[in-house]
Amino acid sequence: MSLKKLVSSMSRMSLQEAVLVSGISRLRCAKMLEFGFHSSGFTYGKQKFIKLGIDLSKYSLRPLPLPKTGGRGADGKVQTHGVGGGHKQRYRRVDFVRSGPADGEPFTERITEVRYDPCRSANIAVAASGDRKRYIIATENMKPGDLIETYGGIPRIAVRPKEGNAYPVGALPLGTIVHNVEKFVGQGASFARSAGSSAVLLRKVGDRCIVKLPSKREINIAEQCMVTVGRVSNVNHNKEIIGSAGRARWFGIRPQSGWRHRKNGYNGRKIRPVPPMVNYNKPPSEKLTVYRFTV
Repeated sequence: MSLKKLVSSMSRMSLQEAVLVSGISRLRCAKMLEFGFHSSGFTYGKQKFIKLGIDLSKYSLRPLPLPKTGGRGADGKVQTHGVGGGHKQRYRRVDFVRSGPADGEPFTERITEVRYDPCRSANIAVAASGDRKRYIIATENMKPGDLIETYGGIPRIAVRPKEGNAYPVGALPLGTIVHNVEKFVGQGASFARSAGSSAVLLRKVGDRCIVKLPSKREINIAEQCMVTVGRVSNVNHNKEIIGSAGRARWFGIRPQSGWRHRKNGYNGRKIRPVPPMVNYNKPPSEKLTVYRFTV
Protein backbone atom coordinates (compact mmCIF):
# COMPACT_ATOMS: atom_id res chain seq x y z
CA MET A 1 0.00 0.00 0.00
CA SER A 2 1.38 3.45 -0.93
CA LEU A 3 1.88 6.16 1.67
CA LYS A 4 -0.89 8.34 0.25
CA LYS A 5 -3.45 5.55 0.34
CA LEU A 6 -2.34 4.50 3.82
CA VAL A 7 -2.65 7.95 5.35
CA SER A 8 -5.88 8.70 3.47
CA SER A 9 -7.46 5.60 4.96
CA MET A 10 -6.02 6.42 8.40
CA SER A 11 -7.75 9.81 8.43
CA ARG A 12 -11.10 8.03 8.41
CA MET A 13 -10.21 5.65 11.24
CA SER A 14 -10.01 5.93 14.98
CA LEU A 15 -6.60 6.06 16.64
CA GLN A 16 -6.73 2.39 17.70
CA GLU A 17 -7.71 1.19 14.21
CA ALA A 18 -5.00 3.28 12.61
CA VAL A 19 -2.34 1.84 14.90
CA LEU A 20 -3.43 -1.74 14.11
CA VAL A 21 -3.54 -1.21 10.35
CA SER A 22 -0.37 0.84 9.91
CA GLY A 23 1.85 -0.81 12.49
CA ILE A 24 3.45 2.50 13.46
CA SER A 25 3.73 3.78 17.01
CA ARG A 26 0.74 5.23 18.83
CA LEU A 27 2.44 8.60 19.39
CA ARG A 28 3.47 8.91 15.75
CA CYS A 29 -0.04 8.02 14.59
CA ALA A 30 -1.61 10.53 16.99
CA LYS A 31 0.61 13.34 15.68
CA MET A 32 -0.25 12.51 12.05
CA LEU A 33 -3.97 12.57 12.78
CA GLU A 34 -3.71 15.69 14.94
CA PHE A 35 -2.02 17.74 12.24
CA GLY A 36 -4.48 16.52 9.58
CA PHE A 37 -1.96 14.51 7.57
CA HIS A 38 -3.74 13.04 4.55
CA SER A 39 -3.13 12.38 0.87
CA SER A 40 -2.53 16.08 0.08
CA GLY A 41 -0.03 16.58 2.93
CA PHE A 42 -0.04 18.57 6.14
CA THR A 43 -2.93 21.00 6.57
CA TYR A 44 -1.77 22.59 9.80
CA GLY A 45 -2.95 26.09 8.86
CA LYS A 46 -6.46 27.36 9.50
CA GLN A 47 -7.91 23.96 10.43
CA LYS A 48 -5.46 23.46 13.30
CA PHE A 49 -5.93 27.01 14.56
CA ILE A 50 -9.71 26.55 14.54
CA LYS A 51 -9.34 23.33 16.57
CA LEU A 52 -7.30 25.24 19.13
CA GLY A 53 -9.94 27.97 19.39
CA ILE A 54 -7.86 30.65 17.61
CA ASP A 55 -9.80 33.24 15.61
CA LEU A 56 -7.51 34.32 12.74
CA SER A 57 -9.80 37.25 11.85
CA LYS A 58 -8.86 38.98 15.13
CA TYR A 59 -5.30 40.15 15.63
CA SER A 60 -3.60 39.03 18.81
CA LEU A 61 -0.11 39.09 20.33
CA ARG A 62 -0.59 35.48 21.36
CA PRO A 63 2.08 33.25 19.73
CA LEU A 64 0.53 30.63 17.45
CA PRO A 65 1.66 26.96 17.37
CA LEU A 66 3.94 26.14 14.46
CA PRO A 67 4.41 22.44 13.66
CA LYS A 68 7.70 21.42 12.06
CA THR A 69 7.77 20.52 8.37
CA GLY A 70 11.26 18.99 8.25
CA GLY A 71 11.83 20.65 4.87
CA ARG A 72 8.97 18.71 3.26
CA GLY A 73 6.14 20.13 1.22
CA ALA A 74 2.45 19.27 1.01
CA ASP A 75 3.21 16.14 -1.00
CA GLY A 76 5.53 14.77 1.71
CA LYS A 77 8.64 15.13 -0.47
CA VAL A 78 11.76 16.99 0.57
CA GLN A 79 11.78 20.53 -0.85
CA THR A 80 14.57 22.05 1.27
CA HIS A 81 17.56 19.88 2.13
CA GLY A 82 19.38 20.25 5.42
CA VAL A 83 16.26 21.04 7.49
CA GLY A 84 15.12 18.94 10.42
CA GLY A 85 14.68 18.86 14.17
CA GLY A 86 15.32 22.03 16.11
CA HIS A 87 13.79 23.67 19.15
CA LYS A 88 10.02 24.10 19.25
CA GLN A 89 8.93 27.50 17.89
CA ARG A 90 5.81 29.64 18.02
CA TYR A 91 4.79 32.12 15.35
CA ARG A 92 4.30 35.82 16.10
CA ARG A 93 1.95 37.66 13.74
CA VAL A 94 3.97 40.68 12.58
CA ASP A 95 1.94 43.51 11.05
CA PHE A 96 3.71 44.76 7.91
CA VAL A 97 1.06 47.37 7.00
CA ARG A 98 1.99 50.90 8.12
CA SER A 99 -0.69 53.35 6.95
CA GLY A 100 -1.25 56.88 8.27
CA PRO A 101 -3.65 59.77 7.67
CA ALA A 102 -3.19 61.78 4.49
CA ASP A 103 -3.86 65.08 6.34
CA GLY A 104 -3.42 66.26 9.89
CA GLU A 105 -1.38 64.76 12.68
CA PRO A 106 0.46 61.46 12.06
CA PHE A 107 -0.46 58.18 13.71
CA THR A 108 1.75 57.81 16.80
CA GLU A 109 2.71 54.59 18.61
CA ARG A 110 4.96 53.85 21.59
CA ILE A 111 7.46 50.97 21.63
CA THR A 112 6.89 48.95 24.79
CA GLU A 113 9.20 46.00 24.12
CA VAL A 114 11.90 44.83 21.70
CA ARG A 115 12.30 41.08 21.67
CA TYR A 116 13.71 38.07 19.83
CA ASP A 117 11.57 36.25 17.29
CA PRO A 118 12.48 32.58 16.69
CA CYS A 119 10.80 32.51 13.27
CA ARG A 120 12.74 35.38 11.64
CA SER A 121 16.23 36.83 11.64
CA ALA A 122 15.22 40.35 12.68
CA ASN A 123 14.06 41.40 16.12
CA ILE A 124 10.44 42.46 16.59
CA ALA A 125 8.95 45.26 18.67
CA VAL A 126 5.58 45.69 20.39
CA ALA A 127 4.01 48.98 19.24
CA ALA A 128 1.11 50.26 21.36
CA SER A 129 -1.43 52.99 20.65
CA GLY A 130 -4.60 53.40 22.72
CA ASP A 131 -6.04 49.95 23.42
CA ARG A 132 -4.23 48.33 20.48
CA LYS A 133 -0.92 46.49 20.40
CA ARG A 134 0.86 44.85 17.49
CA TYR A 135 4.18 43.35 16.46
CA ILE A 136 6.32 45.28 13.97
CA ILE A 137 9.86 44.82 12.63
CA ALA A 138 12.32 46.61 14.93
CA THR A 139 14.86 49.03 13.50
CA GLU A 140 18.58 49.06 14.29
CA ASN A 141 18.49 51.56 17.20
CA MET A 142 14.92 51.05 18.40
CA LYS A 143 14.44 50.66 22.16
CA PRO A 144 11.50 50.58 24.60
CA GLY A 145 9.94 53.98 25.22
CA ASP A 146 10.54 55.33 21.70
CA LEU A 147 7.69 57.08 19.86
CA ILE A 148 7.24 56.18 16.20
CA GLU A 149 5.01 58.03 13.74
CA THR A 150 3.30 57.02 10.52
CA TYR A 151 2.62 59.66 7.87
CA GLY A 152 0.31 59.28 4.89
CA GLY A 153 0.67 62.53 2.93
CA ILE A 154 3.30 63.61 0.40
CA PRO A 155 4.32 67.27 0.95
CA ARG A 156 5.72 69.54 -1.72
CA ILE A 157 9.11 69.66 0.03
CA ALA A 158 10.76 66.44 1.18
CA VAL A 159 10.48 65.72 4.91
CA ARG A 160 13.32 65.28 7.38
CA PRO A 161 13.24 61.51 8.01
CA LYS A 162 13.56 59.98 11.46
CA GLU A 163 14.50 56.34 12.11
CA GLY A 164 11.48 54.14 12.85
CA ASN A 165 8.96 56.48 11.24
CA ALA A 166 7.02 55.37 8.17
CA TYR A 167 6.43 57.64 5.18
CA PRO A 168 5.25 57.33 1.58
CA VAL A 169 8.43 56.84 -0.41
CA GLY A 170 7.66 59.98 -2.43
CA ALA A 171 7.87 62.14 0.72
CA LEU A 172 11.51 61.27 1.45
CA PRO A 173 14.67 62.95 0.12
CA LEU A 174 16.94 61.11 -2.28
CA GLY A 175 19.52 58.81 -0.69
CA THR A 176 17.37 57.90 2.33
CA ILE A 177 18.04 54.45 3.79
CA VAL A 178 14.75 52.59 4.22
CA HIS A 179 13.35 49.11 4.81
CA ASN A 180 9.95 47.38 4.80
CA VAL A 181 9.36 48.54 1.22
CA GLU A 182 5.88 48.03 -0.21
CA LYS A 183 5.47 46.55 -3.69
CA PHE A 184 1.90 47.80 -4.16
CA VAL A 185 0.03 50.48 -2.23
CA GLY A 186 -1.70 49.15 0.88
CA GLN A 187 -0.47 45.54 0.59
CA GLY A 188 2.22 45.72 3.28
CA ALA A 189 5.99 45.44 3.14
CA SER A 190 7.54 42.97 0.69
CA PHE A 191 11.24 43.93 0.46
CA ALA A 192 14.11 44.57 2.92
CA ARG A 193 12.58 42.82 5.93
CA SER A 194 15.39 40.50 7.09
CA ALA A 195 18.04 41.28 9.72
CA GLY A 196 20.40 44.15 8.86
CA SER A 197 18.92 44.74 5.40
CA SER A 198 18.10 48.14 3.92
CA ALA A 199 17.20 49.75 0.61
CA VAL A 200 18.08 53.17 -0.82
CA LEU A 201 15.86 55.72 -2.58
CA LEU A 202 17.80 56.55 -5.75
CA ARG A 203 15.64 58.92 -7.79
CA LYS A 204 12.11 60.08 -8.57
CA VAL A 205 10.55 60.10 -12.04
CA GLY A 206 7.16 61.77 -12.05
CA ASP A 207 4.91 59.93 -9.63
CA ARG A 208 7.25 56.90 -9.57
CA CYS A 209 10.24 56.20 -7.33
CA ILE A 210 13.31 54.09 -8.04
CA VAL A 211 14.52 52.10 -5.02
CA LYS A 212 17.70 50.00 -4.88
CA LEU A 213 17.18 46.76 -2.95
CA PRO A 214 19.81 44.91 -0.86
CA SER A 215 20.35 42.59 -3.83
CA LYS A 216 21.46 45.66 -5.92
CA ARG A 217 18.36 45.28 -8.02
CA GLU A 218 16.35 48.42 -8.77
CA ILE A 219 12.57 48.51 -8.61
CA ASN A 220 10.10 51.12 -9.85
CA ILE A 221 7.22 51.64 -7.40
CA ALA A 222 4.49 54.22 -6.87
CA GLU A 223 5.27 57.23 -4.69
CA GLN A 224 2.39 56.29 -2.34
CA CYS A 225 4.06 53.01 -1.32
CA MET A 226 4.99 53.04 2.37
CA VAL A 227 8.54 52.56 3.64
CA THR A 228 10.16 52.71 7.08
CA VAL A 229 13.28 54.80 7.66
CA GLY A 230 16.46 53.08 8.85
CA ARG A 231 17.98 49.60 8.80
CA VAL A 232 16.44 46.43 10.16
CA SER A 233 17.62 45.34 13.59
CA ASN A 234 19.99 42.48 14.49
CA VAL A 235 22.69 43.63 12.08
CA ASN A 236 25.22 41.01 13.21
CA HIS A 237 22.87 38.10 12.53
CA ASN A 238 24.96 36.55 9.73
CA LYS A 239 28.24 37.22 11.56
CA GLU A 240 27.49 35.03 14.56
CA ILE A 241 29.51 31.81 14.74
CA ILE A 242 27.36 28.84 15.76
CA GLY A 243 30.41 26.97 17.03
CA SER A 244 29.32 23.34 17.01
CA ALA A 245 27.20 20.88 15.06
CA GLY A 246 25.08 20.20 18.16
CA ARG A 247 24.09 23.85 18.48
CA ALA A 248 23.27 23.93 14.78
CA ARG A 249 20.82 21.05 15.29
CA TRP A 250 18.93 23.17 17.83
CA PHE A 251 18.45 25.72 15.06
CA GLY A 252 16.98 23.02 12.82
CA ILE A 253 20.08 22.72 10.62
CA ARG A 254 21.00 19.21 9.54
CA PRO A 255 24.43 18.23 8.13
CA GLN A 256 24.85 19.30 4.53
CA SER A 257 25.32 16.71 1.80
CA GLY A 258 27.99 16.78 -0.85
CA TRP A 259 25.82 18.11 -3.68
CA ARG A 260 25.21 21.24 -1.68
CA HIS A 261 28.86 22.29 -2.05
CA ARG A 262 29.10 21.95 -5.82
CA LYS A 263 29.24 25.33 -7.56
CA ASN A 264 29.65 26.43 -11.14
CA GLY A 265 32.13 29.22 -10.41
CA TYR A 266 35.78 28.95 -9.52
CA ASN A 267 35.91 28.05 -5.80
CA GLY A 268 32.59 29.70 -5.08
CA ARG A 269 29.58 31.39 -6.55
CA LYS A 270 29.56 32.79 -10.06
CA ILE A 271 29.44 36.58 -10.27
CA ARG A 272 26.38 37.37 -12.36
CA PRO A 273 25.20 40.78 -13.63
CA VAL A 274 22.49 42.66 -11.79
CA PRO A 275 19.03 41.68 -13.12
CA PRO A 276 17.02 44.36 -14.95
CA MET A 277 14.68 46.78 -13.22
CA VAL A 278 11.13 45.64 -12.44
CA ASN A 279 8.11 47.95 -12.77
CA TYR A 280 5.30 47.40 -10.27
CA ASN A 281 2.39 49.35 -11.76
CA LYS A 282 -0.63 47.45 -10.47
CA PRO A 283 -1.19 44.17 -8.65
CA PRO A 284 -1.95 41.16 -10.85
CA SER A 285 -5.63 40.45 -11.32
CA GLU A 286 -7.05 37.14 -10.18
CA LYS A 287 -7.75 34.87 -13.13
CA LEU A 288 -10.92 32.83 -13.06
CA THR A 289 -10.41 29.12 -13.40
CA VAL A 290 -12.04 27.83 -16.59
CA TYR A 291 -12.99 24.17 -16.68
CA ARG A 292 -13.43 22.71 -20.16
CA PHE A 293 -15.39 19.49 -20.43
CA THR A 294 -14.92 17.16 -23.37
CA VAL A 295 -17.03 14.22 -24.43
